[in-house]
Amino acid sequence: MKITLTLLLLITATFTVKAQSWVAPKSADAIENPLKGNSDAIKKGKKLFTSMCVICHGTKGKGDGVAGAALSPRPANFTSKKVQAQTDGALFWKLTNGNSPMAAYKDMLTKEQRWQLVNYLRTFKK
Repeated sequence: MKITLTLLLLITATFTVKAQSWVAPKSADAIENPLKGNSDAIKKGKKLFTSMCVICHGTKGKGDGVAGAALSPRPANFTSKKVQAQTDGALFWKLTNGNSPMAAYKDMLTKEQRWQLVNYLRTFKK
């Protein structure tokens, strides 16, 4: 019984640490943003964010959306230094590939739409 409980705690702790430290591969850092600085892309990204992301990430991108409260791990806080320090390529990779409970948007959004979202996420930097 004691061994089973210890094993269960170790597995849970390992999963929690893995889920909280989601890191894109180094190769993602080399992916260049073709829409960087494009104000029209930011506007379109805001529309996408409002329709697809607010439910989990909240209107101000702090990871406090109504559906996000029930998720583990919690949705990312886009205003945080940790998120904003990531390259555009890393954010694009994460949007593309997902990591449960974060959906993968490779088949739901075009490359251009995913870059629009990356550009909008940059507006949360303070």
